Amino acid sequence: MIAVIQRVSEASVTIDNQTKSSINKGLLLLLGIEEADSQEDIQWLTRKIANMRIFSDEEGKMNLSLLDVSGEVLVVSQFTLHAQTRKGNRPSYIKAAKPEVAIPLYEAFVADMKSHGRPVYTGEFGADMKVALVNDGPVTIIVDTKNKQ
Repeated sequence: MIAVIQRVSEASVTIDNQTKSSINKGLLLLLGIEEADSQEDIQWLTRKIANMRIFSDEEGKMNLSLLDVSGEVLVVSQFTLHAQTRKGNRPSYIKAAKPEVAIPLYEAFVADMKSHGRPVYTGEFGADMKVALVNDGPVTIIVDTKNKQ
């Protein structure tokens, strides 16, 4: 499971010219799911995200977590995070989970993220979404549950 974590002052998802979800201060999470992902990956990743100290304290140092700042979360599924680009110019998405595997894992991720006590909003799995954000910092962090360093 790969997450691109972006600290935002605002973010939204629009589908068919209608705003599906929007948040203010918090995190926009782009989430890529692969066939090998499990409940263990979900729990590790949501705990890491909820407690990651990437918000500024009163001295301007990144020392506060999503929980500390009462931030919101917007989760958007994005299979393209598993793109393999070694050969040719057309990315391969062979590692990305098929919908029958990815959808239950995505829903489990959202539920587990909600268990940390912050509002969690979503895009729509498989939809053509327009994602808008104001990246605060900018702060963008990539976390891969298969490479927990």
